[in-house]
Amino acid sequence: MFDLIIRGGTVVDGGGGPRMIADVGIIGDRIVSVSEEPLGPATRELDAVGLLVTPGFVDIHSHYDGQATWSSSLSPSSAHGVTTVLMGNCGIGFAPCRPEDRARLVELMEGVEDIPEVVMTEGLPWNWETFPEYLDALEAIPRDVDVATQIPHSALRVYAMGRRGADREPGSPVDIEKMVALVREGMRAGALGIATSRTLVHRTPDGSLIPSHDADEEELHALAGALASEGSGVFQAVMDLDEATAEADFGLLRRIASQSGRPLSFSLLQPLNQPRVWKTMLDLLGTAADEGVPIRAQVFGRPVGMLFGLDLSFNPFSFHPGYQEIAGLPLDERVREMRRPERRARILGERSVENGLPFLAHLSRFDWMFDLGQLPNYEPSMAASIAAIASRTGETPEAIAYDMLLEREGRNIILLPRANYADGNLDAALEMMRHPRTVLGLGDGGAHCGVICDASQPTFMLTYWARDRETADLSLEEVVRALTAEPAEAVGLDDRGRIAPGYKADLNIIDHDALTLHAPEMVADLPAGGRRLHQRATGYRATIVSGQVTRLMDEPTGALPGGLVRGAQARPALH
Repeated sequence: MFDLIIRGGTVVDGGGGPRMIADVGIIGDRIVSVSEEPLGPATRELDAVGLLVTPGFVDIHSHYDGQATWSSSLSPSSAHGVTTVLMGNCGIGFAPCRPEDRARLVELMEGVEDIPEVVMTEGLPWNWETFPEYLDALEAIPRDVDVATQIPHSALRVYAMGRRGADREPGSPVDIEKMVALVREGMRAGALGIATSRTLVHRTPDGSLIPSHDADEEELHALAGALASEGSGVFQAVMDLDEATAEADFGLLRRIASQSGRPLSFSLLQPLNQPRVWKTMLDLLGTAADEGVPIRAQVFGRPVGMLFGLDLSFNPFSFHPGYQEIAGLPLDERVREMRRPERRARILGERSVENGLPFLAHLSRFDWMFDLGQLPNYEPSMAASIAAIASRTGETPEAIAYDMLLEREGRNIILLPRANYADGNLDAALEMMRHPRTVLGLGDGGAHCGVICDASQPTFMLTYWARDRETADLSLEEVVRALTAEPAEAVGLDDRGRIAPGYKADLNIIDHDALTLHAPEMVADLPAGGRRLHQRATGYRATIVSGQVTRLMDEPTGALPGGLVRGAQARPALH
């Protein structure tokens, strides 16, 4: 007697094998049978005839470190077929942390990941100090997906060094010894690895660089060496991508991976201002892989950029005095006011007030701004840019943007792709995804509440790359593998990501023909009434975590079988 049978679906197993029509039998939290002959009987059956059956998706780059402590739902990821998330990325997180350093770690998360301070102040229960205590706190909350986490380097530095760590002073031998001991303690409690950041983009709200930014190479080797001593764990890094320093930057990562022997991954994009650096990094990555260095790049399958709108954190007129006067009005009142000819003329006649924010220049990059649309278009033609429309119509780009923002009663969204988009296409993203030493990541679920909504990457991959793009560049089997087995295996979660006997019963049933990604929208469901971007998908008939149906017909069922994954998980013995 099976607990659950998924009947007659088109099984795409996650391992890259050809699809097949089969029943999938589940007992408890494990898949026990995949059969082209009918299985039965079962306590519950789900009809999947004509539908896709895939493993649950594994997202290895999220920032649910706070949300996982106050919410049982890790949306939007859980609404896009994700059944396992990995947190603690970019060296930012909330443990270990002494009570006197809580505000400092909140500031780091606010500055780096754009989560409002009041949300964290109200939401974080702070029922931990050490990293093992943080894991216990995570384990105590039932949720709709499994969570795993890494030890964040910046939090680690502050805990070991106090103010000196926050001020980025070099770690002394004693400091490094403390950090190594803390890493080993965290790994033994169930951490999946350690994460760090060295990018200039990651700053506190006052503009200060984060504690991990320029940590000495000796310190990085010591932390990776702690993983080697434990015989487990991955090392995750994000750093600036610059053609002038690419070889030196990659050399540092290569030395860490070579000396420790532990798997290392780093974030790789095609930046707007460095359109060729990704090729250099891929060449270096290929050479390192050929020589046996355990290093990968985390890449993203669509543009990484900023979303602008009247209901979002920023829009092209956010710092115009005429807009700032009405910025605090409710959206509907603001829209009415902006439609008044006098207000329109005033705002369009003004310039932004200089404020020192590094992205201020992006608010006028009309040659790289596009109407995202209700059914989002992430590969628009350059002819669809606001600047191009203005050139054709004789209007100013500012006027085009102004009117575009007022569409859909002020809820329309403008996309500014800052990476992975050049010459009107995603060819660089495709080439990066196809490289044998890359893995999908960078969805950033749980972060960037008012300017980014990329946790919907799985649905985009399934719709655009595996179905809609004019050229069939990626097969369905390749896309499913990229969302399941590849990321799972990259971080040591070898018990999931495949549909085969012995593997964890995390699955999706998907109406691939009807699968639809909708426009991002603001929702107010965070602590203290905090707002964040959410992006819906329709077409997920069911999502199953540990053998229990957590979502049915795109809605949550209330089942919360997700738990904490402690440490690397072994590949099951296949039957």
